[in-house]
Amino acid sequence: MSHKILLIEDDAATAAYIAKGLVEEGFVVDCCATGRDGLFQATGGGYDCIVLDRMLPGIDGMAVLAGMRGAGVTTPVIILSALGSAEDRVKGLVGGSDDYLVKPFAFAELLARIRLQVRRGTATPAVETVLRCDDLEMDLLAHRVTRNGQMLPLQPREFRLLEYLLRHVDQVVTRTMLLEGVWDYHFDPGTNVIDVHLSRLRKKVDEGFARPLLHTVRGVGYRMGVGA
Repeated sequence: MSHKILLIEDDAATAAYIAKGLVEEGFVVDCCATGRDGLFQATGGGYDCIVLDRMLPGIDGMAVLAGMRGAGVTTPVIILSALGSAEDRVKGLVGGSDDYLVKPFAFAELLARIRLQVRRGTATPAVETVLRCDDLEMDLLAHRVTRNGQMLPLQPREFRLLEYLLRHVDQVVTRTMLLEGVWDYHFDPGTNVIDVHLSRLRKKVDEGFARPLLHTVRGVGYRMGVGA
């Protein structure tokens, strides 16, 4: 059975070169030239690996990656980018990619990295049904949230927002990531919708408990975790 690769690359020559090589190696390849199309294809599922250009028109690669991870897409992602500093690579990996390859690159190396990610993905992963942070627990099957054994009554949007934060425990999530991953907005509507929902969620998650878990990182975003 052929493995399916999603290639999100806006440079037509580079995309054609990669796609041709992968097809010759027995892969099935779908190509997208914009971040918006790539995110739509990725969330449809069915891919064994995604090769993602970081600099894309409209929605850039990092926003696409955040949107995928926020939507629960666990497909391995290899970022391709001309941005090759240590800081850029760390940002890509911390942002949710599984590998990072700097342009210009050798096709043989990209092929080897794709095959490695595909092999890793063939093992059946344990389905994560419970998310935790300290004494806060979210049961995805029962659609129930408790803290220190106490039930927390959440509205549907609050539940989705908390789920996103729990999937990024100890990571700073930005407003853009929340808009993409929780509200499915690919633009900033210019409202305080995030602030309102986070304020309500913080009251339910933190008020009356010894340790705050939902923190504001001033000028950057928010973080779920123990400690400021």
